[in-house]
Amino acid sequence: MKMKSAALALLLATGIAQAEEAPEAVNINEADSQTLAAELDGVGPVKAEAIVEFRKKEGEFVTPEHLEEVNGIGTATLDSNRERIRVD
Repeated sequence: MKMKSAALALLLATGIAQAEEAPEAVNINEADSQTLAAELDGVGPVKAEAIVEFRKKEGEFVTPEHLEEVNGIGTATLDSNRERIRVD
């Protein structure tokens, strides 16, 4: 019984640690370029500014995939950030 309790405790601790490590999602319709560059993998200052400029000219992003219309943002960048992107 002690082994089951220890295993359960380890699983719970691991799950809690993973939940704490999950990145916070960024609303790409509201974030400024500094936030986008800091929070999204593969997005530096130039790409972040392109996202903001696109949003100003074209309006809000409707889906995370809409981000691929921004020059310099491709499938790889979208895929590596999918869990970090919000559009609400």
